Amino acid sequence: MAKLGYKRVSSEDQSTDRQELPGDISAKNMYEEKVSAGSRTARAELAELLRRIEPGDEVYVYSIDRLARSLTDLTNIVDEMVETGASVHFLKENLTFSSDKQDFAGRLMMQVLGAIAEFERSLIRQRQREGIAKAKKAGKYKGKPRTIDRGAIGQMLSAGVAPAQIATFANVGVASVYRIRKELAVVPSAQV
Repeated sequence: MAKLGYKRVSSEDQSTDRQELPGDISAKNMYEEKVSAGSRTARAELAELLRRIEPGDEVYVYSIDRLARSLTDLTNIVDEMVETGASVHFLKENLTFSSDKQDFAGRLMMQVLGAIAEFERSLIRQRQREGIAKAKKAGKYKGKPRTIDRGAIGQMLSAGVAPAQIATFANVGVASVYRIRKELAVVPSAQV
């Protein structure tokens, strides 16, 4: 039986310091990551925590929105932990879930708070899209600058250099080379 902790922030410039967990959780039992909760597959620390959980373990998370941003993900992750025989503790909301305790009011509260977190995230995305559209209309938003020299890649493609070689030389993915070839409608000289 182990005490495990999970902390998450969305970006590298943010800190997990405000997510205070019980002080008796050892460093080797603390899982921290700086990644958006939007993609569960990109969350290596969460995957490792889920792999490691054993019956009787106690998992501590500061807040529901630190574990998941969608109600579906939240429910699935909590259920996965509880099904292994572990308990999950959300400190800010003062909620605990375990297989030996059927807390219907607590589950309802988790789902309501999870739905609010998902709704909040949707509002943020909507405001972001509206802001970008307004900035584009005003000519202030240009998007992310291109970092790949499309002209040089086009010249290499025209000269018949293999896409894999171009990718290695330009330090880009092969898919990017094929995408640029399609955008520029370049036919390699070997195929002419």
